Amino acid sequence: MKKLFSSLSGRFYMLVESVRMSVSNICQNRMRSFLTILGIMIGVTAVIALVTTVSGVSSSISDSFTSMGAGTMTLSVSGTELKSGLTDEDMKSITALEHVLGVSPTVSASLTVSADGVSESGTSVSGRNAFYFSYNTDVVERGRSLNELDMTSSNRVCVISSDMVETFFYGVDPIGKTLYLNNQSFTVVGVLKDDADSSVTSLVAGSSDILVPYTTALKMNSATMVINLTVYTDDIDSSSAVESELEAFLDPLFNYEDDTYSINSMESIGDTMTEMLGMMSMLLGGIASIALVVGGIGIMNMMLTSVTERTVEIGLKKAIGAEPGQIQLQFLIESFLLSMVGGLAGVLLGVILSALLCSVMGTAFSLSYGAIALGVGFSAAVGIVFGWSPARKASKLSPIDALRRM
Repeated sequence: MKKLFSSLSGRFYMLVESVRMSVSNICQNRMRSFLTILGIMIGVTAVIALVTTVSGVSSSISDSFTSMGAGTMTLSVSGTELKSGLTDEDMKSITALEHVLGVSPTVSASLTVSADGVSESGTSVSGRNAFYFSYNTDVVERGRSLNELDMTSSNRVCVISSDMVETFFYGVDPIGKTLYLNNQSFTVVGVLKDDADSSVTSLVAGSSDILVPYTTALKMNSATMVINLTVYTDDIDSSSAVESELEAFLDPLFNYEDDTYSINSMESIGDTMTEMLGMMSMLLGGIASIALVVGGIGIMNMMLTSVTERTVEIGLKKAIGAEPGQIQLQFLIESFLLSMVGGLAGVLLGVILSALLCSVMGTAFSLSYGAIALGVGFSAAVGIVFGWSPARKASKLSPIDALRRM
């Protein structure tokens, strides 16, 4: 037992002494050590800053997609020669599906709008139904929204954006005024909020300046069927189930032909975007890691120089009984300390730089522990891998050859 304790004590003392000597040698060559540490520090800083910043951007984009269309999906129909779109009965059947709260068709048109001698062509007009306004209760800033009676009667009423108010009714209350859409008179019944149409439906047809009953928009387009539809679900987690039910309903409706419709949900788009950003994060992290390899080469160069300079010291140690493993351990510890000092400094700078970048870009700052582990682990590995060859060279020096250089 005493022999075991004595052996362990001896090994521990040898390790402590090796660390002390390594620190002493690093301090004696301050400038060379600093330049060597700098390479590792830059590499770790780049890895953490890039990975953390991309992670913050990914989180912000994911949140934006969720807020734009949580619990919604869009259905676009290309149809067949026999059936080019969806009828009112088809939309009622979709509404009756489990977990579906309702649907909102989008009928788009680009029309010439005029009022009181002012005319503007190419104005975006969209047809919506009453459910769109009942679900999005805060889209109308003034006046009223479009209701079910407007749909069934195909009323010529509209809700306009604030840009349209400034263009056609500057300084005048637009409610009750008349707009002419392709020379057809429409009564303004409401004004939209500035960001009212930045929802999921705008991804299908773009944000609109004027909203009219979808039945009226169909007549203006000389159409009878809807080709763009937004489906609202009762729960975000039920999107997959609703998508399966939609496919089961639409496949026989279009005779099981391919490419007759497409279904997109914000969750799937967000997941795809997150996956792409994750791949970009890995790519940028890989590119930044090249700086760590360059830093590792710097460590190897310094350690080889150190071996050459300390040949006599190594010879003396071997002459008084130092084993090759002890010599090798000392140089490995020195290499490891250099890389770890650079790695820890790089972690600190990387976190600070990430926070600054996220603040400037306006994205959420989320500390990536994976990036920190990668940076520290890689820097430690670099110290060991690139320090191995010089340490091995030092351990194999012949004490006689070394002492001849005295």
